[in-house]
Amino acid sequence: MVPFAKIKLGLNDADLGVVLLALGAGAILTMPLTGLLINKYGSRTVAIVSALVIASLLPLLLLASSPYQLAAALFVFGAGIGSIDVSMNAQAVVVQERHGSHIMSSFHGMFSLGGLIGSMGLGFLIKAGLSPTYAAVAISALLVFITVTQSRYLLPHSEEAKMDGTSFVLPKGPVILLGIMCFILFLAEGSLLDWSAVFLQFSRGFDPSFSGLGYAAFSVAMAIMRLTGDGIIHRLGPAKVVFYGTMLAGAGFLVAVMIPSAIAALVGFVMVGLGAANVVPIFFTAAGRIPNIPPSIALSAVTILGYSGQLAGPAVIGVLAEITSLSWALGLVGLLLFFVAFGYKHRD
Repeated sequence: MVPFAKIKLGLNDADLGVVLLALGAGAILTMPLTGLLINKYGSRTVAIVSALVIASLLPLLLLASSPYQLAAALFVFGAGIGSIDVSMNAQAVVVQERHGSHIMSSFHGMFSLGGLIGSMGLGFLIKAGLSPTYAAVAISALLVFITVTQSRYLLPHSEEAKMDGTSFVLPKGPVILLGIMCFILFLAEGSLLDWSAVFLQFSRGFDPSFSGLGYAAFSVAMAIMRLTGDGIIHRLGPAKVVFYGTMLAGAGFLVAVMIPSAIAALVGFVMVGLGAANVVPIFFTAAGRIPNIPPSIALSAVTILGYSGQLAGPAVIGVLAEITSLSWALGLVGLLLFFVAFGYKHRD
């Protein structure tokens, strides 16, 4: 939907980038409050309200008549995104505990699949003759229908761990460590989202029309691995999956930037997707099991730090690329993933 809003409001790339910051700001500022709301009202209630907010705001992103209106709508939309991100992961922790085995990767795999279907679905509706606004309204109606008909299956607040009081709790110890490692994982994903096409076009000679293949290869590899990841985690255990996964992802970055070949770059990005796919689901599961801290509080802190990596990290990559080169900057991300491999292994 971003190109349609850009054209309607006549925004240049710089103005659009500033306006889009409102989305991340809304998400990050809402996440600490979301943990408290989940603690008081339950993840089921917060997820339902968040879903309805997202559905109601989606068409407004195309109806905004000024950059300020768009920024305001994006801020509220981002608040809904941040809130549902924390609440659905908190709900998933409870469902996983009741199930008795690791199923978090499948949940995150469906998240990836939803992103793919959502973007393709919007394109299909527009191709079928609907205007972008009416297509967004159709998707909003579907979101409301799903929320109303399926929310009754979510587990009640009575099954969730709670914390007495409603004051903010500063995260510490294992929560901070998991958050830092999530920051690096989200940084890796954000760097490929924002910089893989640039790298392929200007460093590996890709035609502009095919420069998006890097992120596509990464995304498909990640989705496939997440949908099959629960069985892998069950067989190997979370610690081995994190260690070997982050080592593979780190090696993927180094393969992409150190071997001067277009094929090697694509192979490297696939390695990143395969290796990183199940690490964040394991981190969210670990955050939900930290002793003496309710999952909602720990998850909100870990998610905030993770989102920070995805939002602010790519800008840091750009600064480093200007000082050194894009290859060096992406290579540094690979080295940081090695830190995650050994940091999680020795976190206790």
